Amino acid sequence: MTSFPAPSRDGAPVPEQPSTGGTGTDPDGPSQVGPDDFKAVFRRHPAGVAVVTFSRDGALYGFTATSVISVSADPPVLTFSIDSTSSSWPALAEADTVVVNFLAAAQVDVSARFATRGIDRFAEGGWSLLATGEPVLDGNQAWVRGRVVQRTAIGRSFLVSVLALEAHQAGATAPLVYHDRTYHAVGEHTAI
Repeated sequence: MTSFPAPSRDGAPVPEQPSTGGTGTDPDGPSQVGPDDFKAVFRRHPAGVAVVTFSRDGALYGFTATSVISVSADPPVLTFSIDSTSSSWPALAEADTVVVNFLAAAQVDVSARFATRGIDRFAEGGWSLLATGEPVLDGNQAWVRGRVVQRTAIGRSFLVSVLALEAHQAGATAPLVYHDRTYHAVGEHTAI
């Protein structure tokens, strides 16, 4: 695995994890694990990097997610989490469909752009619209278009469940992985 530093721009991706609910000492009460300890554990856990894109009322939205997981192959369901303070959350709370773009190792800049607050994440181009209206990022490793079937509030985050309707694989490219605040390219021997 080859590593390279994450961009220092504001909003670099971090694994999005639900709140632990406190650090109480009662075994039947709040969690014994504090937020800092919990985050430290997940910094050591490598995660694939994806960008979730969608449109709502004619506007385009997208954000970087390192919390995408496969839940079921039959039916094909995936989930990801999003913080309730994310600028994308109000639109995602109403969106019917999304595209999960699984980033290739060469897309560090794309990951950083979609993790940065306060910018037009689509202004630099590098995307196209599907016939159904959702944006798909160019150069990704694969993408899944799906219908949002559930939004579950957990702590200060929401777990979004998506039923896959369409999938596309771009080819055998190395994936982009995030581990210990650093981007990595799995299966490649040179830094990006």
